[in-house]
Amino acid sequence: MKSEKEKMLAGELYFSGDQSLVDDRLMARMLTSEYNGTRAIEEEEREEILKRLIVVKGDAKIQPPFHCDYGYNIEVGENFYANFSCTILDVNRVIIGDNVMFGPNVQVYTATHPLDPKERIKGLESSKPITIGDNVWIGGGAIILPGVTIGKNTTIGAGSVVTKDIPKNVLAGGNPCKIIKEL
Repeated sequence: MKSEKEKMLAGELYFSGDQSLVDDRLMARMLTSEYNGTRAIEEEEREEILKRLIVVKGDAKIQPPFHCDYGYNIEVGENFYANFSCTILDVNRVIIGDNVMFGPNVQVYTATHPLDPKERIKGLESSKPITIGDNVWIGGGAIILPGVTIGKNTTIGAGSVVTKDIPKNVLAGGNPCKIIKEL
């Protein structure tokens, strides 16, 4: 029998109130609170907290405040930068490539809920992973929805709502986000 965490990462319906998941979220809240409470001059301390929270494969800078559900499902490549107020709901994997930049208030959501209200009332959720390729720029206020892949060398315009995959080497924007031109 699968644990609720295994179901969560498999994209199946799972119970988010499972005690081990509640404990994991509490740990992430404690680390993000500690991270967000650091002063600008405490860069080394901030980096250490970030490495305890998420998988950092290189140099990563995230301007506080930063919020996530678990942290351990987030993997960032070399030279990652997120401006103020980044939120990543990482109930599934969020893989971010090298040289990726997020403007302020970027939101990345892997979490989704059943459309059937009877299922939602039971506290059941599901999730879909998100992948962001190398050399991507996500403009401020953009929202990336569950299951989306954004190809390398792509720019997502500010305020966009990305509801489906966006290919490599394009400028895309709008709500819903659509390709504007090839780069």
